[in-house]
Amino acid sequence: MSLLSLDARWRRFNDPDRACPCCGRRFSGVYDIAYDHPAPWPYGERGDQPFVKQGEDQLAADLCRVGDHRLLRAVVSLPIQGADEAVHLTPWVEVPPDTFYAYLATSDDPDAPLPPATEVMLANDVPGYAEAPCPVTLHFDTREALPRITASETPLDKAITQGIGLDQLLDLYAACGDDIRPHLMRD
Repeated sequence: MSLLSLDARWRRFNDPDRACPCCGRRFSGVYDIAYDHPAPWPYGERGDQPFVKQGEDQLAADLCRVGDHRLLRAVVSLPIQGADEAVHLTPWVEVPPDTFYAYLATSDDPDAPLPPATEVMLANDVPGYAEAPCPVTLHFDTREALPRITASETPLDKAITQGIGLDQLLDLYAACGDDIRPHLMRD
C-alpha cells in the first residue's frame, strides 16, 4: 500500500464509483494536461479543428508557425510522490528552424535521423514550476512519441526529478483551470 492510499482525497480521486456529493462529478485518477496552442499563438484555440491557418501562421496538433517562430508540442512528466504514476503535460516549445524542419522530416522519411537534444524555450507557463519563456532541453527519443522536456536549475527540474505531492498536483490542476480540490474533501 502506498502512503497516498492513506489520504482520503487520493482514494476519492481514484474511485470511479464515487460521485461528488455536491455535483455528482466522478474521478478515475490522474489525468494529463494538454495545451491547445502555444502562448504566442494570437488567434485563440484550435479546438476540434485538425489545422488552423491565419495568413502565413499555422497551427496543427503538434506543430505551429507564428511569424518567424517555429514551435513544437512536447511532453513533460511529473512523477507523483508516493504513487507509481505521473501527470503528463504537453506544453509547446519554441525551437530553432533547423530543429523544426529536421523533426518534420522524420514524419515524411522513416530514414531521416531524429534531431539531437536541443536547448529551446518553453512557450507556455507550467503554473508553479516555470514561466514562459524559460530555457529547457528537448529530447527526441522516438518517432512515435512527442519530444520530451527536461530542465535544469528551476522548480520544473525539481518536479521532474523528485516528483510532486498530491497537494501540488491538485494546485496544478487548479492553476490550469480545473480546481477539483472541493470535490475531494468529503463523502
